[in-house]
Amino acid sequence: MTAASTIPTVGGGALRPMSLLAGRSISLVSGHGSTLVDATGREYIDLVSNYGVNVLGHAHPAVTAAITEQAALLPSAHQSFGSPVRDAFVAALGATLPRELTQVCFVNSGSEALEVAIKLARVATGRTRIIAMHRGYHGRTLGALSLTSAAAYRDPFAPLLPGVVHVPYDDLAALEEALEGRVAAVVVEPIQGEAGVRVPHHGYLRGVRELCSAAGALLVTDEVQTGFRTGSVLAADHDRVVPDILCLGKGIANGLPMAVTVCTEAVGASMPRGGHGSTFAGSPLVCAAGAATVGLLADPALSARVRASGAMAMERLAVLPGAIVREVRGRGLMIGIDLRTPAGPLIAEAQRRGVLVLGAGRTVIRLLPPLVIDEVTLATALDCLAEIIEGAAAA
Repeated sequence: MTAASTIPTVGGGALRPMSLLAGRSISLVSGHGSTLVDATGREYIDLVSNYGVNVLGHAHPAVTAAITEQAALLPSAHQSFGSPVRDAFVAALGATLPRELTQVCFVNSGSEALEVAIKLARVATGRTRIIAMHRGYHGRTLGALSLTSAAAYRDPFAPLLPGVVHVPYDDLAALEEALEGRVAAVVVEPIQGEAGVRVPHHGYLRGVRELCSAAGALLVTDEVQTGFRTGSVLAADHDRVVPDILCLGKGIANGLPMAVTVCTEAVGASMPRGGHGSTFAGSPLVCAAGAATVGLLADPALSARVRASGAMAMERLAVLPGAIVREVRGRGLMIGIDLRTPAGPLIAEAQRRGVLVLGAGRTVIRLLPPLVIDEVTLATALDCLAEIIEGAAAA
C-alpha cells in the first residue's frame, strides 16, 4: 500500500446526521409567538415550544433585540474574563430564586447541569452514593444517564456511574429506607416530565427535604423542565422547599443553549478551583438572551397568566372520554394526557391538523406550550385535541 492510497477522498458529500430521534416529517423554517411555519408555508399551533425551551415563544422581540445587540458587540468571552452582561444575568436570576441559593455555575445544557450537581454533591459531602427516582429523567451524558432510570436509555452504555440507587417516586417510606447509609444526595424532579407529567402528592417534596436534612444528604432538584412553567418560578415553590442544589435549563435563555447549576454558599465553597469549566458556557450572547428572558419571566403577571391558562386547559381536558383517557394531570402549562392506547397515532393526527404536541412514554400526550400563548389560540388547539381523542374513543 502506498502512502498516497491512505489519503482519504474529499468531497464525497455523504455526511448526514445520525438517526438518533424519530423524525416529525416536517421542516420548520420560522416562528412567531406560539406559531411555527414549515418549509411549505403551513402554520402550526405550537404546544411543544422546542421541548419546553421557547417559554416566551418564538422570536420574542425583547430577546431578539438583546441577542442582536450583543452579537454586534461581543458574542463570546471565556468565564475567566468578566462580562457585564453575565453579571446582569446573574442579578436577574438571583432576584427570582430563594435567598439561600447564592452560587451559580454556567453550563450549556440540562445534562451538564446535572453533571455539576453530581460533582458538587460528592465533593461537598465526601460521599459517593446518590439516590434518584424510578422513571426519572435527567439527561444522557454518562453521569446524568446514571441518574436516569429507563433501561432503554441506560442499557446500551452500561456500566454507568457506580453508587446510584433508584427508588419509587412519590414514596417517602422507600426513600427513608434507602437513606439508611452514607448518601451524598437525593435527586428529584418536582414533577416528572418524561415519565408522563407525574405530579407527586402534596407534601412529598417537603418530606424529601426533611429526610435529606436528617440523613446529612443534599437535596438536588432537577427543574430543567419545570422551571418557570408551573405558575411559579420553581415547581418546588409550591411546597415551599428549598434545595441545596438546583438545576435549571431549557427556558432560561428562550432557545439559546444555556443551563445553570445553583447551590448554597456552603456547597459551592466546596468545589475546588478548576473543578468544572466550559469554553462556551456563560458566553455574553447567551447571557444577554438569558437576562432578557428571566427579566420577563419574573413578572408576577406572567405567572398568574400561566396559572390561569393551565387551569383553563385542565378544565377543558377533564371532560375527555374516560374510555380512552386514563388521567389528565399537570400544573400550570405542563400537562400530560394519559391514554389507554398508544399516543403516537394521535400525536401524528394532531400534527396533520396543524397542532404540534409531544409524547412522554408510550401512552401520554404532553403539552408544553409557550407561556405567552393566548387563551384563544390555546383553546383552539385543545378543541382540536379533544376532537381527535373523542374520535379515537368512538372508533
